[in-house]
Amino acid sequence: MFDNFLNLSRFHKRLVSVAADVVVLIFALWAAFSLRFDQQFWIPNTDQLVVCGLTVTITIGVFVKLGLYRAVVRYLSDRAFLTVIYGVVISAVILILLGYWLEVLVPRSVPFIYGALAFIFVSGTRMGVRMLVNRPKRRNKQFVGIIGAGETGMELARALDRGMEYHPAAFISLLKSNHRTLINGIPAFDISHIERVVRDHRIKRLLLALDEDSGIDRKRLLQKLEPLAIPVQTVPNMSELVAGQARINDIRDLEIEDLLGRDPVKPDNAQVAAGLYCKAVMVTGAGGSIGSELCRQIIRHRPSRLVLFEQSEFSLYAIERELQTLNRIENLGVEIQALLGNVIHRRRCEAIMKGFDIQAVYHAAAYKHVPLVEHNMIEGVQNNVFGTLRVAEAAIECGVERFVLISTDKAVRPTNVMGASKRMAELVLQGLAERQSVTIFSMVRFGNVLGSSGSVVPLFRDQIRDGGPVTVTHPDIIRYFMTIPEASQLVLQAGSMGQGGEVFVLDMGEPVKIADLARKMIHLMGLTEKTEEQPEGDIEVVFSGLRPGEKLYEELLIGDDPHGTSHPRIMKAREISMPWDELERVLDQLMRASQEFDCGRIVSLLRDAPTGFAPNGDVADLIWCQGQTPKPKSASVVKLS
Repeated sequence: MFDNFLNLSRFHKRLVSVAADVVVLIFALWAAFSLRFDQQFWIPNTDQLVVCGLTVTITIGVFVKLGLYRAVVRYLSDRAFLTVIYGVVISAVILILLGYWLEVLVPRSVPFIYGALAFIFVSGTRMGVRMLVNRPKRRNKQFVGIIGAGETGMELARALDRGMEYHPAAFISLLKSNHRTLINGIPAFDISHIERVVRDHRIKRLLLALDEDSGIDRKRLLQKLEPLAIPVQTVPNMSELVAGQARINDIRDLEIEDLLGRDPVKPDNAQVAAGLYCKAVMVTGAGGSIGSELCRQIIRHRPSRLVLFEQSEFSLYAIERELQTLNRIENLGVEIQALLGNVIHRRRCEAIMKGFDIQAVYHAAAYKHVPLVEHNMIEGVQNNVFGTLRVAEAAIECGVERFVLISTDKAVRPTNVMGASKRMAELVLQGLAERQSVTIFSMVRFGNVLGSSGSVVPLFRDQIRDGGPVTVTHPDIIRYFMTIPEASQLVLQAGSMGQGGEVFVLDMGEPVKIADLARKMIHLMGLTEKTEEQPEGDIEVVFSGLRPGEKLYEELLIGDDPHGTSHPRIMKAREISMPWDELERVLDQLMRASQEFDCGRIVSLLRDAPTGFAPNGDVADLIWCQGQTPKPKSASVVKLS
């Protein structure tokens, strides 16, 4: 029968609602008089019947005028109940006025009793219908616990309650004072009782909804959640919600910052802004992981012009579209120019810098994937070493004020060509910094970037979703980690601090063991590790062996005497450099070896230069290994001049 009612048309449902209100209003009037006269079966006289009938009729008209019958019962809000209150108050006043005008006995207490009963009956019927409608839907929802009972948590609970997928069964509060309280009708418990709450409330998923200013130690929080073996997910942060990039109920896997388990680096925004505001800025590799995030942060400092330089057409299109949208929504007023090109081409770079009066360059264009560069050695050296040289020379020629190179911790005592090529790029900028004073060159060296293309976190996540196994190269391999926003903030900070030739590094805290990171991800996705001791587990961790050029741990400093800066988490060091004449000879030889496709010679030159390069295997270039070494048709070789 109830299902038949739900299947009625909107018009017929409204007729049923009107009929139900007529019945409950008549009953409320009769009950009010009965209670006032203390009669179990009060029978009205004719005049009282007329007053009651007119009151009910006019009240229904008031309800119609207030829009009460336009409200969909299953989605009733607080505003609908305010409408009921307004209607009931008007109805009680009508009862008083009718009794006065028609000179019918209506005791003064009756309108008050009637108003209270009418509100209870009118709103109660709607509440009852809403509960009946929503109960089957709620049974089909997955029960979730919301960690955090602040504004973010309550907003999430309201959104989930209106949705079709999740039912907020309990709040897990980080304040002991909230234990065993009700927040928006949902029970709240202290986090120390989380195991019992998960069990008693049949919670199948935990959602992190922490306010940005909560000051919660996320690392300790995740340590408490990891043994529960149920999925832990999060909601978008406030900046994404404000920008309209996400909704509060867009549930997703844990943020990389959560997995990192440490406080992010806070930049000195005033100092950064001073170096970017109303400046013409160019970012090379603007479509890459680091380059695109640099652009997002630079544009918020309102440069006069932002030039995006990228060789990938689609990546350039994507970042330009995103930045144009951000520029329009936040009314930043930044001129955005998207240009295709390769950093190897100096004249192209020079034309761009002159044409747009570039004042600062952030050089993020590089090949950074260790095995790929190891297998494509010539392209890696050309892009990382000579690309940096060409852009830097163009910057000097065009009078660019600042030039910041995005380097890597793999440039420290490298065991692979990628790291050696990035260290060579550092040597190039150090040499250029010493032979001229037009452009301030600085380098920023940081560890692995979580969430970038090729990062282990999305790889592990895909492997876990596919049922495993999760592949780790070695059980003891460790890495320093930072997020893309952190890396970009450090680059901007260093760009404003550089005086010429410095290498900036971040105090990144303790390194992370990759195997432990993989296990943490397995547990926080609600699964268990499959081991010999636990053969019924879900996901197995498999060790595949170190790849070509890979080492067990990375370093950030070559020397042991780092110097502090004005930023407490940023250090600098003047690493060993080469005189320009000597460096130029090495670069000439590297160029000749590249043009002759002599990978063995390239390795030898990188090893002999003060890069600290100590390859841990044979040359792994794929074409070199096939024995194909094409020679130039002409003996002429392009010089660096």
